[in-house]
Amino acid sequence: MPQVNYTKILATIGDHTGTEEMLEKLVESGVNMVRLNFSHGSQADHAKRVQAVRAVSQKTGKPIGILADLQGPKYRIGVVKDGIILEEGQEFIFTLDEVEGDNQRVHLPHEDIFRVILPKTTILMDDGKLRLTVTKVDNRHFTAIVKTGGPLKSRKGVNVPDVVLDTKPLTTKDLADLDFALEQGVDGVALSFVQRASDVIEAKASIKGRAFVLSKIEKPAALDDIDDIIAASDAIMIARGDLGVELPAEVVPSVQKRLLRKCRQVGKPVVVATQMLESMIEAPTPTRAEASDVANAVFDGADTVMLSAETAAGAYPIEAVSIMSRILANTEAHIAAHPQDGPAQLQVEPSVYHAVAQSAVKLADDIDAAALVVFTASGNTAVRVSRERPQVPLIVMTPEESVQRRLSMLWGARSFLQAETDYETAVEEARQLVLSEKIGHSGQQIIVVAGIPFGKSGSTNSMRVVDL
Repeated sequence: MPQVNYTKILATIGDHTGTEEMLEKLVESGVNMVRLNFSHGSQADHAKRVQAVRAVSQKTGKPIGILADLQGPKYRIGVVKDGIILEEGQEFIFTLDEVEGDNQRVHLPHEDIFRVILPKTTILMDDGKLRLTVTKVDNRHFTAIVKTGGPLKSRKGVNVPDVVLDTKPLTTKDLADLDFALEQGVDGVALSFVQRASDVIEAKASIKGRAFVLSKIEKPAALDDIDDIIAASDAIMIARGDLGVELPAEVVPSVQKRLLRKCRQVGKPVVVATQMLESMIEAPTPTRAEASDVANAVFDGADTVMLSAETAAGAYPIEAVSIMSRILANTEAHIAAHPQDGPAQLQVEPSVYHAVAQSAVKLADDIDAAALVVFTASGNTAVRVSRERPQVPLIVMTPEESVQRRLSMLWGARSFLQAETDYETAVEEARQLVLSEKIGHSGQQIIVVAGIPFGKSGSTNSMRVVDL
């Protein structure tokens, strides 16, 4: 059987990698799901990429999920004269007035920032390269002292890590992009700059179940409401780029570890993202620190690891995926040989569903089953089994193509379409699939998890040992 990694790879695609030819190479190298970044490119560009992904999926026979990543509320300063440098200790004014920026003031066209800004609030610009502290506030202006100076350039981003901004989770652009993405049949929608659970709930009201909802954790405010955000979301992304701008760098690793455990405990798939193999944007090999970063995400229990510019605009997209896949394979092999180095065991909730999932995984591991086969209409049973991290292949049988694609980001899940039929016929179908795919051979056994009555969503209550 060819190597199939348990941890999934989500790759951002752009102009160079959004073609059928390149996508096929990416998928063969290990990509399970692709990300469309709606901060860049036109809707027409993304439509072509969706068509290319679906064509490659059909050609290769592999379910490839598509994640539409919405831009979210972006805050930027206005136009600034050339050559402006802010000096440490100087006063600097942010104003709603449309002025050309200089070394005394700059246009900040965002009233929602002015509504909540207070003295002592930290203002970051240009991904945190410039740091200021607010000293004085009025209706249309506020003054700040420069704590860390440097060049000031037009249209640079602004972050306000100390406050919760009173913004809608979906901007006018996001709503237009969301309608378009759902029309294109994307499998998931990523919400940027989520601050509270109500942001997720409001977005879900617009999506109406047509795609899963992934919340990107990139603002400190989200950490104050994180349990409710996780509960409201279908999946979580630890977006370390923006999170690392607004939080001290030394805090981000422990936040990542904590969020991974929280998500695993409640069975929500989690993606670790941003700067994983950053040097491979320009170099054919990663740094050893980057390789360790990818491995540590696996050790801590990530479902999926993500490539951003490495595959969207980098010079070595295929190499980046291939190397990431090899890192995953080696780390998973280490965990198999040294389980104590892998993700910690989780508490089991007092429910039949979780108890069956845990028991099935233990039995499959104990008897070294050829595979653990899960029947699911909604995907929920697969999530419950996956959170227990079985060390045998996890085969998911579903009658829903949309569920099959959504599970392309779930740890361990190899999804196959199942004919809608009775239980015994479905078990025989699974048995033949395991044999034909060379996942197992005659004389071995598989563990089958399903719900009785068969095909009824939310009824996971049975476990069975089947001879091949």
